[in-house]
Amino acid sequence: MLLMTPLIAELERLYKGAEIDIVAEGPLAADVFATFFSVKNIYCLPRRGFKHPVSFLSLLARIRRTHYDLIIDPCVGSGFSRTLARLFKGRYKLGFGEPETATGFTHLVPQAMAPQHMAHRPVALVRWHAAQLQTESPGFPAMDIRLTEGERACGKAVVRELLAEQARQHASYTIGIFADATGSKRYPQAWWETFLATLQDHSPHLAFVEIVPMHGHSMLGSHWPSYYSSSIRRMGAVMAAMDLVISADCGVMHLATASQVPTMGMFCVTDAKVYGPYGARSTSLLTCDISAQEAAGRVMEAFADLFSAQELPLKDVAPVPTRAEVVALAGRLQKS
Repeated sequence: MLLMTPLIAELERLYKGAEIDIVAEGPLAADVFATFFSVKNIYCLPRRGFKHPVSFLSLLARIRRTHYDLIIDPCVGSGFSRTLARLFKGRYKLGFGEPETATGFTHLVPQAMAPQHMAHRPVALVRWHAAQLQTESPGFPAMDIRLTEGERACGKAVVRELLAEQARQHASYTIGIFADATGSKRYPQAWWETFLATLQDHSPHLAFVEIVPMHGHSMLGSHWPSYYSSSIRRMGAVMAAMDLVISADCGVMHLATASQVPTMGMFCVTDAKVYGPYGARSTSLLTCDISAQEAAGRVMEAFADLFSAQELPLKDVAPVPTRAEVVALAGRLQKS
């Protein structure tokens, strides 16, 4: 769903005033697109729908009552998405594929024309349909869940509270760490400990916050202030209040990027050209053949402005005046 946010932005650019319905599996689409003005309906199909046949089929029947101007299957190689696109009613149906293998579609783009990056593919698809590829098109829209100002303010307040102790000791930048991923994409705890120790030794002015995964347990031995939320928007708002998020290749990495915070994605299995974060100073690091210390060095090079900043000495920090001192100063100013 996060990788689909650029598609909605592109539809808004190409078709001013269009009303967009989204059909997704599972409940998270409602959170991802909660603040998108152009999105009219978000239909969240139950996961493993055929285990819930009544609710699944009734929702499909409800969607079929609408006759759409355009139905888009944005996926490459998803049989479920292709089946739904065929099932729903629309004047035009657009997707990737060849005529002999994608019956029922009015407009098909050869799969060979799909860009490498997952978030770019649906954007290129609708640009082709709108004949935008013959002229110079803007760059690809960023992933963005469009956090509100209120959400961002709450995220900043949470980070201030998490780092209250560090803030009393020195000025700092805040680095978020998400150390979980599925299967072989997960780095061992010892790897993260070496990686973070290297960063901290080089830049003691930095403050680290661990973003705790869905299971609710720290992946870093509870050594750092941590934040957990079951809401992806609250988690995104907290990450948006940080200066950098470093994450293994996973959904939270995409959430950080879509929250408009600079993100370093750590890749050791999947192709960063397909799934890597982009925009908002976000980038990827391939770690297959380098040590944790070398990985830390590459991160420091990529974000030298954060890691080369110097700690503000305590002696240079003006003490906070007491209430009595403030009242006395106000009295002297009145007399003068």
